[in-house]
Amino acid sequence: MNLRILLVLHGLVTAAAGVVLIVAPGLIPAAVGVRVPADAYLVCYLLAAAELAVGYLSFAARDLRQREATRLVVWTLIVFHACTAGVEVYAFTRGVHPGIWANVAVRLAVIALFVHYGLKERT
Repeated sequence: MNLRILLVLHGLVTAAAGVVLIVAPGLIPAAVGVRVPADAYLVCYLLAAAELAVGYLSFAARDLRQREATRLVVWTLIVFHACTAGVEVYAFTRGVHPGIWANVAVRLAVIALFVHYGLKERT
C-alpha cells in the first residue's frame, strides 16, 4: 500500500458514510444504540456534509506532488479522526453504547496508517 491507495480507500469509505447518513440518517447512530428521531436528522445531514467534504479531500489529494500540500492534507485527516475519536470517547462517558469503542479503534488505526504512509514515508 502507499499513500495514494490509502487516500482513495479513505475517500471511498468516508464518502459512503456520508451517503448513508443522508439516505438512512439513523442507521449509523443505531449501530451504537443511539436513536435519532426524524426531527433531529439535520444533525446527521450536517455530519454527512462533513464526511462528504473529507472524502472529497482524500480523492483530490491522491495526485498531489507538493510535499507541503500532501502533509497538510494528511495532518488534516489525522486531526479529523483524532477529534472524532475523542468525541466518541466523550460520548461513551455520557452513556453511549460500548460498541462505540469499535469505531474509536478503527479511527486510531486510520490515524496510524496516515502517520505511516503520509508522514513517515514522505519525510
